Amino acid sequence: MTLPSHDTVVTYPDGALDATTVVLHTAPAGESLLAIVTEQSSFHPVDAVWPDQPADAGVIETAHGVVPIVDAVLAATDGTELLLGGDIPVRKGTEGWAFLVAHLVAGDAAIAEGDEVTVRADAAARRALSIGHTACHAASLALNAALAGHWSKPAREDALGAPDFDGIAIASSRIAPDSSVDVYRLNKSLRRAGFDTAAVSADVLGELAASVTATITDWATAGTTVHIDRDGTGLTDRRYWVAELPGGTARIPCGGTHVGSLAELGAVRVEFEAGEDGGTPVLTMRTRVEPHR
Repeated sequence: MTLPSHDTVVTYPDGALDATTVVLHTAPAGESLLAIVTEQSSFHPVDAVWPDQPADAGVIETAHGVVPIVDAVLAATDGTELLLGGDIPVRKGTEGWAFLVAHLVAGDAAIAEGDEVTVRADAAARRALSIGHTACHAASLALNAALAGHWSKPAREDALGAPDFDGIAIASSRIAPDSSVDVYRLNKSLRRAGFDTAAVSADVLGELAASVTATITDWATAGTTVHIDRDGTGLTDRRYWVAELPGGTARIPCGGTHVGSLAELGAVRVEFEAGEDGGTPVLTMRTRVEPHR
């Protein structure tokens, strides 16, 4: 069977865990793994460019048995070969390329092109990552609100109209079960943009953490609903995290998975830590959740 000519149809943005579908392509992925590409997938893959949310955990069910999925990664093809993760030479959405979910399984798995299979993501693992990702977005907005008065120049605004410290200073973001870690660079560019870095000095981080935590708690108590809007069903179609917050509707581009309400987060605790990276001061925000199960 030839390589796919269109993006994988993904169902995980709507919360789906299962997708019964057809195997379009298989290819070796290193010495001991096999990449399985299907017409549809309910499996969230890790992105090579911005790997904030890990892949789902789960299995592929076939007529011959259940095959564990070791990992799921972004793949792409221009019709000549299948490229995985960091080997993809073009940006997502590039014309003439198909962008795909590659499910990585053991190299000896009995899966062939043309097989009808069911891709099944683990519900508990998905929920834990979704809670972590939703809390991460809420924390970024609450952090921006807490720091809004510390800019001396107009700055790009976030989804609620506050100066977007998170979007301007972010260096990395990692989602984990029921938690997230965001690292911000407090470099010269940020200061030139008008931000007063004294607002995140070590002696005020406890107060800042209390403010951000309180804001998220207020939003959760208000029962803030969350949903995903998307422009289409393909892997690279734009998707947005939308939260109906008391202060307005927040709409943030996001390709991850989420819970349906901030009320599902339970108890949230935000902590900050000052440090440095190669001589550049950094601020680390850790968001932890004790969710309602």
